[in-house]
Amino acid sequence: MLDSIYIGMSGLTSFSKGLSNISNNVANLNTVGFKSSELEFLDLFYRTQYGGANSQGLPYSQGSGVKAGASYSKFTQGDFRQTGNSLDAAIDGNGFFILQQDGKLSYTRSGQFTFDDSGYLISREGGARVLGFNNGALSEINIAGKRSSAPVATTNLTFTDSLSNSSTTYDVSNITIYDSLGAAHTLTLTLTNNTANEPGEWTFRLMEGATEVTSGAFRYQGSGVSSPGHDRHTFTYNPGNGAMTTFITLDASGTNFFSSSASSMRLQSQNGSPAGYLTTTTLDSDGFITLGYSNGKSVKADQLGLAFFTNPDSLQAEGSNRFFATANSQRALGAPGEGSLGRLRTNGVELSNVDLAQQFSELIVVQRGYQASSQVITAANEMIQQLGEIRGRR
Repeated sequence: MLDSIYIGMSGLTSFSKGLSNISNNVANLNTVGFKSSELEFLDLFYRTQYGGANSQGLPYSQGSGVKAGASYSKFTQGDFRQTGNSLDAAIDGNGFFILQQDGKLSYTRSGQFTFDDSGYLISREGGARVLGFNNGALSEINIAGKRSSAPVATTNLTFTDSLSNSSTTYDVSNITIYDSLGAAHTLTLTLTNNTANEPGEWTFRLMEGATEVTSGAFRYQGSGVSSPGHDRHTFTYNPGNGAMTTFITLDASGTNFFSSSASSMRLQSQNGSPAGYLTTTTLDSDGFITLGYSNGKSVKADQLGLAFFTNPDSLQAEGSNRFFATANSQRALGAPGEGSLGRLRTNGVELSNVDLAQQFSELIVVQRGYQASSQVITAANEMIQQLGEIRGRR
């Protein structure tokens, strides 16, 4: 009967650990990227007596109770929630974000990121640096050298829409171009209908204030479309003030010459830009960091790296939504969407995968198991008392 007390105690101990496991799951119901765990219960060793056998000829054996085994994380997908943070991301499918802190790698499903003062992409919880791919190599993501966008000198002016044969002159005003230092210059293209002397020809002068920058002519075919070889004009532009001399092309190949009430030729685009400073940082579904600048330019920087484990049960949970690889972990690296790796869902995070209904159901089972084990101990204790009373009555 004493052994029944010890068996009952093993039940109390194991169910207490089961309650702790359930408590941890429920407490992390709102923890971003949390993976619930399941406690394994194992029966203890058996004592075998060979004095008797069952109908199958097997000796009588008696168990020694139960013990709480390992706790395993359940890596099922959590729900997605929009946060509005442009650097938040959730993995839709397999994979973990890769973090590095104090030279040690860790892995997480929590995609709450930000940039620190040094330009490193870090996890908002703990400040571990996020790893990504730079020219194919896995490294820390840093944008310190990309906080500004260098100026780009204008080299091409593209025009569109029509010139009317009823117009004698026409001006395209407020043409803004940029020099190599990023300074803006305002030009005016003055066009004159010269079809009386040369069919389909419009002469032009490009003016910066009262100064002529260049002059030339555009020609059109009888159908009204631009004439190849006479629809572009390249000239040398010297902006002064220390800026470099550049070659600029006026491209009128997209314009036409038709009979219409009025001319509508206008500047469609120019490829220069002033200096810019970093205004936005976003993540796309392929894991690329996209940098947006005040001059309208945008560039793609490093790409987030993901890790895939064929045996995720080998990962060791260490808190702060992180897991560490063990000697049994089999890891593969890649970019989002590659192979078995999931894609990213941006501007949001993956929620905890805790199923509250299931946890409450398991809570009832654990509570009943604990209660039953305590009843076993009570019954064994009463039987021992009764045995002692028999001796006393003698």
